[in-house]
Amino acid sequence: MRYLPLTPSDRAEMLGVIGAPDIDALFADVPEAARKKDLFDLALHAGELEVERELSALSAMNRPAGAGPFFCGAGAYRHHVPATVDHIIQRSEFLTSYTPYQPEIAQGTLQVLFEFQTQVAALTGLDVANASMYDGSTATAEAVMMAKRVTRREKAILSGGLHPHYAATTQTIAHAEGMQIDRLAAAVDAEAAVIDAIDGDTACVVVQTPNVFGVVTDVSRIAEAAHAKGALLIVVTTEAVSYGLLKSPGAMGADIAVAEGQSIGNGLNFGGPYVGLFAAREKLVRQMPGRLCGETVDAEGRRGYVLTLSTREQHIRREKATSNICTNSGLCALAFTIHLSLLGEVGLKQLAALNHSRARELKQALSGVKGVEILTPRFFNEIAVRVPGDAAALVEACLAEGVVAGVPFSRIDPHAGLDDVLLLAATETTTSDDISALVGALNAKIAR
Repeated sequence: MRYLPLTPSDRAEMLGVIGAPDIDALFADVPEAARKKDLFDLALHAGELEVERELSALSAMNRPAGAGPFFCGAGAYRHHVPATVDHIIQRSEFLTSYTPYQPEIAQGTLQVLFEFQTQVAALTGLDVANASMYDGSTATAEAVMMAKRVTRREKAILSGGLHPHYAATTQTIAHAEGMQIDRLAAAVDAEAAVIDAIDGDTACVVVQTPNVFGVVTDVSRIAEAAHAKGALLIVVTTEAVSYGLLKSPGAMGADIAVAEGQSIGNGLNFGGPYVGLFAAREKLVRQMPGRLCGETVDAEGRRGYVLTLSTREQHIRREKATSNICTNSGLCALAFTIHLSLLGEVGLKQLAALNHSRARELKQALSGVKGVEILTPRFFNEIAVRVPGDAAALVEACLAEGVVAGVPFSRIDPHAGLDDVLLLAATETTTSDDISALVGALNAKIAR
């Protein structure tokens, strides 16, 4: 078979080399309950027309974010991506090797990554940025591992305002590295609890602003407390557009800043692929994961681009590698760079201000809905509210009215005990009519 080229004897020889008795032994770490004994309930084969009909029917079950009022956020945001972005990423200058193993023939790719790094460093207010990371959550985990290498300490403190998926990703990777993770309880305003948790064994403190509840916090006091104990401060941002309005992580004392870059240049795309942003102070550059692109000149004095620092195991000896970041989300990074270049500094600030204005309109409208309590005191474009009863059930009820009323907190953290908390985001794509439709649906469903 074309896609199963190994014979039974080939497989037996491979198992013998690695010392496994059979194929099942390779999955010993997967819990028995998670293993499927039989085949999936799918046809083993079908004609092209039948397959097309089946997949079209499945696709029709999805609802596009632009099909009606849409207030989902919680780490992935609906923004307008200009058609110019899609046009430019298809230019021949960028249709080179997807990853620059041979930099001399990938100058278009390298220049884009160099520009991307420059933009990320400017946005985060830090000295150096890499190119790039898979997404915001894995970038957070890599930052924690980096802090361990820098401080030679084993404990990380995760704020109760950190997105639960980011915390879970960090815990998964930290477990493999033998790190201790102190994940604080979910909290709308977590500053005091974070400061109290810092001690002399802390390698790093991970905080998010705006946090998962939408709360904007100046983390300068946390930075001071962390540095006083010899720990690093890692600042996480899930909404990159907020950089256009809020104080940068570097200005607040962050040693490392990580973010999800999806909001700029990249659509929702069913949750990925996305692009992680990662920046740090220059003194920490040798411990950064991924790789850095630099600008230089060739023998004839012409400008060119090179891989200045490659710290992954494909390029150097495994024991010297800082991570195994591979594909680096190059296409998503390209889209990010093109969109941000089109916006410019003034455009990004205007876009951020428009987002905040829409969120203020949303908050004002929600404050008039009986039974809804606003939980977020300071916000950018996302707020958390407490609703009567179960938030997930309320979202399903509103969906029947054609309104996607946000993300129930229980969906991203089912164990927090916050089943009545709902997260709602408003961006430049949100209209006053959308907000009116949301309020009408909430009034109708809550009244019942």
